[in-house]
Amino acid sequence: MSYYFSKTLRDISFDTAIEKTTAALKNEGFGILTEIDIKSTMKQKLDQDYNNYKILGACNPSFAHKALQAENKIGTMLPCNVIVRENDDHSIEVAAVDPVASMMGVENPSLAGIAEDVRSKLKNAISGL
Repeated sequence: MSYYFSKTLRDISFDTAIEKTTAALKNEGFGILTEIDIKSTMKQKLDQDYNNYKILGACNPSFAHKALQAENKIGTMLPCNVIVRENDDHSIEVAAVDPVASMMGVENPSLAGIAEDVRSKLKNAISGL
């Protein structure tokens, strides 16, 4: 089982890909809680050059609430990370963590249905780009 799913976009700028990804996630009930700029961070901290690369911390409050009710330490695995990164050929890859794969390490069967629902919403958002 893969721990993520992705889609490659062509003929789109990085900034537009971020906007479209954020909008697609919003349409599925997710908000962006965090945004980490890997390119900038690696340059500042390690003087290493990277292509454009951002990690979006996406959260669907309703599902987060259900998950926290089922497992009070599940916050260690929230929010759902979605990456938007520029490849060397200037295409843009958008990838999201597969919540079903990430929940396999948690021994709580009540999380399985929640993870399946979140997976479906994340896949809808990414496949619709």
